[in-house]
Amino acid sequence: MDTTSPRQNLGISAYRWLKQDIIRGAFQPGEKLLMSRLKERYDLGVGPLREALSQLVAERLVVAISQRGYRVAPMSLAELADLYDARAELEGLVLRLAIERGDDAWEAGVLARAHTLAKVMEVNSPDELLDVWDARHKAFHTAIASGCRSPHLLQVREGLFDQVERYRHLWLRATVFSERALARKREEHTALVEVILARDVERAAEMMREHLMTPVPIIIEAMQRQGLA
Repeated sequence: MDTTSPRQNLGISAYRWLKQDIIRGAFQPGEKLLMSRLKERYDLGVGPLREALSQLVAERLVVAISQRGYRVAPMSLAELADLYDARAELEGLVLRLAIERGDDAWEAGVLARAHTLAKVMEVNSPDELLDVWDARHKAFHTAIASGCRSPHLLQVREGLFDQVERYRHLWLRATVFSERALARKREEHTALVEVILARDVERAAEMMREHLMTPVPIIIEAMQRQGLA
């Protein structure tokens, strides 16, 4: 039974819609988020939108301007480098713990998510392909990380993942529609799973870092093309 109030539901919807639009570039970095435009776009009142904006400020996707509303947070090459390095370091730590602590059920979960990700999917549109592949890719990496059995580390990981999303989406759009790029990712995932199941901690951590850092040059090119760098 859903115990959330209608007002809470509206706030949650506003947050999800606005966050997705920021991540996917419907609103550009530095763009002012006019309340009148947001009300029209999402057909919501000021209250739920202000709640959503406040939450996105806390997540550093939106910047509050004193007495002047809100803007989409800027993007930069310096932030890109810092976020990806931090994510790779944290993911390496989480992976080490997962290999040490993960049991048979964890291994089965990783294999299941890897299989789902590798399957060829029937989709109706490019956006649906992007949505489905991204969801399955995220579930695969989450399954690996879950073996660390640390709720606090996983919470920090999730927050960092949210910070990376805008940058990662630039890579995703450039990659997910390329069969060659997807084939390379499938090979990386297969090799990563083999090393993880072999419990080779050092090699797995090294491969995970390489895997996570692969998008950076593509993201830099995309940012340069779009005038973001």
